[in-house]
Amino acid sequence: MTSTFPNISISTERLVLRPLDEDDAPALAEMMNDEQVGTWTGVPQPYTEDQARRWITRDAPAERIAGRGLDLAVDEFLTQRLVGTVQLAKTNWRVRSTEMSYIIAPWARGEGYASEAALATAHWLFGDQKFERVELRTAADNTASQQVAQKIGCISEGVLRNACIVRHRAEDGTWTDVRSDYIVWSLLPEDLEGADEQLADTGGFTSYSDWN
Repeated sequence: MTSTFPNISISTERLVLRPLDEDDAPALAEMMNDEQVGTWTGVPQPYTEDQARRWITRDAPAERIAGRGLDLAVDEFLTQRLVGTVQLAKTNWRVRSTEMSYIIAPWARGEGYASEAALATAHWLFGDQKFERVELRTAADNTASQQVAQKIGCISEGVLRNACIVRHRAEDGTWTDVRSDYIVWSLLPEDLEGADEQLADTGGFTSYSDWN
């Protein structure tokens, strides 16, 4: 029987990670149309509200139910504004491993939200879900994402040469695919020891299963 992730809400002092809701579609579409998101991810460009709504109501629930992954909205606790997303994908329940990625809205960058959300998710995976490995893959030139990986305690395992496609946008708005390398990072339960102080500084986290 295929294992699945529960509907979950994870709270830190500054953030709430929760299931995506249809009301998130406008903010999600706006975030996904950012140039950096277009450069470093495979999100279609331009990204419409209809595409966001379809992902929220159909694709993301299907991934969770099938046991392949989980998509979480990241809200600012004080404003309830959507600041980003955390995604789990390519989950292997026998090995208890999954791949994590994160996106932060342009206006919310520089606040440490990506590392706080990723670290809280990792604690939940290793604690509540008994996972043994979280993997991250960052494009070779995506230094911001690499800094997040390092900050939460990830270990660089090596380079997958020519393994990913990044995109560059020209002045006329057209996008060009460019082949690049992937840096592979891993996070194991024991790696969190060095990153725990950071989470403690933000008040730790609390998880709530079967969120609705």
